Amino acid sequence: MATFTVWSFDTPGGAETASDVLKDAASEGLIKIVDRAIVTWPEGAKKPTTHHTHEDEWRGTGWGAFWGLLFGALFFVPVIGVAAGAALGAIHKSMEAVGLNKNQLDRIRAQVTEGTSALFAVTEDGNLDRVGERFHGLHGDLIATNLTQEERRVLLETFD
Repeated sequence: MATFTVWSFDTPGGAETASDVLKDAASEGLIKIVDRAIVTWPEGAKKPTTHHTHEDEWRGTGWGAFWGLLFGALFFVPVIGVAAGAALGAIHKSMEAVGLNKNQLDRIRAQVTEGTSALFAVTEDGNLDRVGERFHGLHGDLIATNLTQEERRVLLETFD
């Protein structure tokens, strides 16, 4: 099963560093990255920038559409306001299909702000202990996941 996680970092460069660590772990066979995206919001910028990494070109198109929908719902649709209410409801329903509920979307929106960054990762077959060792000291905060409460607890213990 694919695991979807969103990690926030208190610096604009934190997600890029974490992404590099994740990619190194994948190159060592410790985890399979299905896809990943980075959101960076530098100080003074009016909106964040997003970068989708296209792990697999064949699947990249589908994930690109997902990331576009997700980032639109998080950072751009709220600016449009009430006129987009019906569209926002449809977007929330689409996100629930991949395990993200409205509360998680709200939490992501609240934590990814100016001066921060976030790593959005879809992974499979991870060796949590070995991957977790590499993330020590990065000071990421798990803000959303499709894992069960027990799986989330184990993940947080491993990556703390």
